[in-house]
Amino acid sequence: MKRSEFLKYLNRNNCSLYREGSKHSVYINNANNKRITVPRHNELHNDFCKEMCKQLGITIIGKKE
Repeated sequence: MKRSEFLKYLNRNNCSLYREGSKHSVYINNANNKRITVPRHNELHNDFCKEMCKQLGITIIGKKE
C-alpha cells in the first residue's frame, strides 16, 4: 500500500499528525489518544498497516464492516 493512501485513510478515521521525527511521522487517534509511528517508506506492507490500525483502535483497512 502506498504511504500517502494509508495517511489519507488515517485522516478519514479521526487521526491526525502529532509530530514529525527524523525518519518517521507520529500519528494520534484524536478519540482515544493512542499513537503510532509511520515510517517514511513509499510502500508499506499491508499487514503492517492492519497492525497499525489495531494499535490505533480504528477499523482495520480493507476489512468489510
